[in-house]
Amino acid sequence: MKKIFFSIVTLMLIVSSSIAQSTRGDKALGIWLSEKKDAKIEIFKSGNKYLGKLVWGAEMYAADGKTPLKDMKNPDVALRTRTRLNLVIISGLIYDDGAYTDGHLYDARSGRTYSLKMRLKADNNLEMRGFYGISLFGQTMEWTRVK
Repeated sequence: MKKIFFSIVTLMLIVSSSIAQSTRGDKALGIWLSEKKDAKIEIFKSGNKYLGKLVWGAEMYAADGKTPLKDMKNPDVALRTRTRLNLVIISGLIYDDGAYTDGHLYDARSGRTYSLKMRLKADNNLEMRGFYGISLFGQTMEWTRVK
């Protein structure tokens, strides 16, 4: 009887810890304005990973204001016909103990993909660090929550 009780209590602690961890990570969900105020990115969750898609940008349309710009600099030729609107530019982030790690940031302007980590500095401030190789060789940006 004691073994069953101990097993149930242990299981409840593991489940509640897992739920609390994902709830804290979900605080980054929403729409964020880039540091240069030239893009809005929606952070969303798929499974246990956090992703971000481009929902608005200063460079979304051609000079006529109607023709959507394509992902022309993508190294994968097959992806060059997709539009920038709703393009997933952040992928693979995993939340662990206050930090989002192991992610990637795709820059449609250059066609380059960077390693990415981020953390929520405050409810409305998100610190992003994109880098090649090690974090020392990178750039930090701060995004502001829109909603």
